[in-house]
Amino acid sequence: MNANKHKLKLYDPYPLLSAFTIIELLVVISIITLLLSIILPAMARARGQAKQTVCKSNIRQLGLANAGYAHDNAGFYVIGSTDVLTENTNRWYGTRPDKNTAFDTKKGALSNYMDIAKLACPQNVLYYKQSPNEQDYDCGNGGYGYNFIYIGSKIWTAGYEPNSCKSAAKDTDIRNPAQTLMFADTAMLKKENLIEYSFAEPRYFLSGNKPNPGWDPSPSLHFRHLNKTTICWSDNHISSEKLVKTGVINDNGTNPADFLLGWFSPADNSRFDLE
Repeated sequence: MNANKHKLKLYDPYPLLSAFTIIELLVVISIITLLLSIILPAMARARGQAKQTVCKSNIRQLGLANAGYAHDNAGFYVIGSTDVLTENTNRWYGTRPDKNTAFDTKKGALSNYMDIAKLACPQNVLYYKQSPNEQDYDCGNGGYGYNFIYIGSKIWTAGYEPNSCKSAAKDTDIRNPAQTLMFADTAMLKKENLIEYSFAEPRYFLSGNKPNPGWDPSPSLHFRHLNKTTICWSDNHISSEKLVKTGVINDNGTNPADFLLGWFSPADNSRFDLE
């Protein structure tokens, strides 16, 4: 009889397992890394597009509110600010009794047409928090700016004078509404910080009623949505425009383009003026 035939097999609770080799492990890690490099940017882009969609809805509401205001006021659009060159207590989105108080959006000229307080760009821009008594205080606009020089005032025809801010353009003044900017995503650079800013500045300031190519404003159009700015045109259609290089450098040496501030093409006043 074979003596080994009846030997009992002992139970081994830890059978030998095949292990990953270092090379196999590195391959798995590289595949996971590759997948993440594809998925994460796609997810970020999807989130960015979702925020851009909300922003388009917000800015369309602004355009509709201003159209409603014009309808009720003999065709005149809302004034951008009646006293921006003097007291700075009145803006298109709100008013305040004095320079030491925040703007009250419930008392703005458009407050009868929409709730400005709930209007905020979903991009959650990290703005420098200003005190109401600062000279350039401009908080409460939700991150959106108005075509002040051409639509929200008479600066385009009467110059930079206090009386130029007492009335706005009429809807019949705008010859090509589909190519005239009314509202846009905006911000302003203060030293090296972004602050809220309620005006969409054209490419050039004006001398008389003509653009002066030697007089550059600090740009306020903010290309915060996937390097694009959201625009509500005067016919109330919405578009997203790409940032173009202009080479503008602020007086303190900062480059607005580093903060996604600038203009879109064509980089002139033709998409702001009433022609």
